[in-house]
Amino acid sequence: MAIFDLRPREECRFDLLSLGEVMLRLDPGDRRIRTARRFDVWEGGGEYNVARALAKGFGLRTAVATALVDNEVGALLMDLMAQGGVDLSHVLTMPFDGIGRQARIGLNFTERGFGIRPAVGCSDRGHSAASQLKPGDIDWDTIFRKDGVRWFHTGGIFAALSETTHQVVAEAMEAASAAGTIISYDLNYRASLWKSRGGKERAVEINRWIARYVDVMIGNEEDFTTALGFEVEGLDEQISKIDPRNFQRMITRVTQAYPNFKVVATTLRNARTATRNDWGAILWARGDFHEARMRENLEIYDRVGGGDGFASGMIYAFLAGKEPREAVEYGAAHGALAMTTPGDTSMATLKEVEAAIGARGARVIR
Repeated sequence: MAIFDLRPREECRFDLLSLGEVMLRLDPGDRRIRTARRFDVWEGGGEYNVARALAKGFGLRTAVATALVDNEVGALLMDLMAQGGVDLSHVLTMPFDGIGRQARIGLNFTERGFGIRPAVGCSDRGHSAASQLKPGDIDWDTIFRKDGVRWFHTGGIFAALSETTHQVVAEAMEAASAAGTIISYDLNYRASLWKSRGGKERAVEINRWIARYVDVMIGNEEDFTTALGFEVEGLDEQISKIDPRNFQRMITRVTQAYPNFKVVATTLRNARTATRNDWGAILWARGDFHEARMRENLEIYDRVGGGDGFASGMIYAFLAGKEPREAVEYGAAHGALAMTTPGDTSMATLKEVEAAIGARGARVIR
């Protein structure tokens, strides 16, 4: 019995559409943000990263729905996204007022961390164009019914940006559900985004409202407790990242509350240092749990985007008709590979992912 009743590929223009903000990432490389004299520039965003990975690495037809500003910085971001192979026909542009007071491009300064020094992210995204999207701005009926989309992905980062973005999420999900599109949502709780919007209480209220539409829920232990409000006695933060049994208890509670969830998935991470993590994943589907092989002491080059790598690898597997036990392995392997390269976005290929699923070493390929 199939987990999903996926729309036929030949009837759809897109295999996946993501909804979310895309920012410019300014990366000081092996230096600190506070002492940098130059930065590398990347594009990135939790929801967009999934669409890009599926297009560039897995060869699927993907698109992103977002908003940019019509200026030179917006043009730079548009060019970076075009290089990512993602369809941009549903990217809206807002006029630039000459200063950026009304609408601007969000910036994300990110340093990787090393050893005992953790990675640091510093966002400068207020008044961004994407945060000002509101219901009615995007023609979801045309996207989901006329064009056709097999899978729709969005997340808690976009929902937290403003008082209108979570309404856009719900509007999109209603249209996607009516058209038979599978819906995934990555909780991705960020305290900094919810701080001025009512904190954890508001995050729980909005995410529980959105969760009613979701087929595939993705998150870590903080996401399920903080963003959905599910507390489980004995879920100790020091062991939860490496003990799947704690997640099984958590996910059991979550799926009882939301019988619409067909899949719930999470990564398992124990950060020994910024550059060495234990990394795995667990997935619930049809009442059964499936665990990916734990990669102990995994070397990390840039941890940002590992969760998005997991999500895109898992989604690819389901779109390709694979079983849940395979999907969690594709997700974990792709997430691990995504953290071996710089930037938010994955540089891995399907061939590399499939090789990593069964690999036990890293011999030179000649």
